[in-house]
Amino acid sequence: MTRDNGPLAGRNVIITGASSGIGRAAALAVARKGGTALLLARRADELDRVVADIRDEGGVAYAYPCDLTDTDSVQRTVDQICVEHSHVDMLVNNAGRSIRRSIYRSTDRLHDFERTMAVNYFGAVRMTLALLPHMRERKFGHIVNISSAGVQLSTPRFAAYLASKAALDKFADVAAAETLADGITFTTIHMPLIDTPMIAPTGSRNVVPPASPEWAAATVVRALIERPKRIDTPAGTLAEYGALFVPGLKDRALHRYYRMYPDSPAAKGEAAATTLTEPKARPSQPPSPLERQAKRAVRRIARLVPGTHW
Repeated sequence: MTRDNGPLAGRNVIITGASSGIGRAAALAVARKGGTALLLARRADELDRVVADIRDEGGVAYAYPCDLTDTDSVQRTVDQICVEHSHVDMLVNNAGRSIRRSIYRSTDRLHDFERTMAVNYFGAVRMTLALLPHMRERKFGHIVNISSAGVQLSTPRFAAYLASKAALDKFADVAAAETLADGITFTTIHMPLIDTPMIAPTGSRNVVPPASPEWAAATVVRALIERPKRIDTPAGTLAEYGALFVPGLKDRALHRYYRMYPDSPAAKGEAAATTLTEPKARPSQPPSPLERQAKRAVRRIARLVPGTHW
């Protein structure tokens, strides 16, 4: 493991949601590049396991149990980190909550929207606001927000999740304009689907296979080192242009996708056991001609459109 001369050597990097998935992989990757990984999540035991894995490889990491939905918890954690490590260079707002449920099944579930906003938006904003005065004083700071390519695609059944991520996108855009003279910069990563426990309810309903957490972690490290304004996927870039030039066609295409892939048993309120078994049964069923055509079309078009990284 590279430590003393890595591209993140000397950098103290806070990573939220670091106990599993993208956060865990990003913490390992940051430490391998020489950074000090400061790991935040609610579950202390899982954080300790990640810290142990990093230290076994020769990296530097520390665990800080923290509830991002609680202002006092966030402020205490930030104050403790600043005392123990003198400064924070970078923040990765990774912690997130996803809900896949159609609008018609959400009419009596406003709490779905409140729960996603509490973590994905207010949690990230709470961490950012707590660190901004510290970064401003040092005239340096970089904040990476893990957003979703679904914000660009407007993927059906993810209204609660994508609305919270879209809010964070706009917050970062405004904040970046206001903090530029203070040496504070922002990167928004519109992540594609990543193979983590969070996507389990989606099951086999994915047109494009999910990427690995290690791929996502490499993207986070690139954002920390190069500090671009944003990192997008080809499919996301295509979707944004489609929304500008052929919005009606985009709506029809997404409506067809919506009709092809129904709500999961969990979204319908069915038993948890059904939720686990249903996705496993689908691969044995041959896809319909329409499904095959849709998947081929998406893959071919995505290969023609460059991702955005600037």
